[in-house]
Amino acid sequence: MTEKAHYHGHRKRLREKLNKDEQSLADYEILELVLGTVILRSDTKPLAKELLHRFGTLRGVLDAQDEDLLQLKGFGASLLSHWKLLRELFSRYMESGISEKKKLSSPAEVAEMARIRLGRKDKEEFWAAFLDNQNRLISWERISTGTVNTTMIYPRELMEQALQRKASSLVIVHNHPGGNLNPSSPDIEITRHIVQAGRILGIRLLDHLIITAETYYSLKDEGHM
Repeated sequence: MTEKAHYHGHRKRLREKLNKDEQSLADYEILELVLGTVILRSDTKPLAKELLHRFGTLRGVLDAQDEDLLQLKGFGASLLSHWKLLRELFSRYMESGISEKKKLSSPAEVAEMARIRLGRKDKEEFWAAFLDNQNRLISWERISTGTVNTTMIYPRELMEQALQRKASSLVIVHNHPGGNLNPSSPDIEITRHIVQAGRILGIRLLDHLIITAETYYSLKDEGHM
């Protein structure tokens, strides 16, 4: 009963601190409260500190691979489900911000949205941002899912989807799970095929972005388009 009173009182003080000034919370205290929404009957401070020790930052904790999280004592299936929910929440938050903008100012905005969605994935995924003639986002969609180092995309099918959505332009994105930003020869080749297909149909490929957990590579900026 003493231990229960201790962590419940501590958690109450953290909530009071949050309500008074959320920026006053340390990173591990934020994690304590997040963990406490699932772990109701034990002290979450040790696990919060262990997560930060293992993965470095809040971003590192959220982006950690599922199998690495499950290796930690006290991090079970229920917490992993909660982590998946948090990731999806943040991904959709970023995507909603792009969707609500009147105009997309640069592909870098798509890159940040994509990094949150794709940066931690252990398999390659190919996504496309379809834009109207004022560079407003029509839709942001997964086109294909592949393996750890490859995914397929077919220019004809991509252009069909662009036509169906009445898109004037698009930005294509895929992730490199290994963290290597350099485009492969197939990456460069497929980009050129999509550019050519788009010219015939009047649909511009604005950029092809390669995403890792930390940053991105623009094939346009590097002269591959």
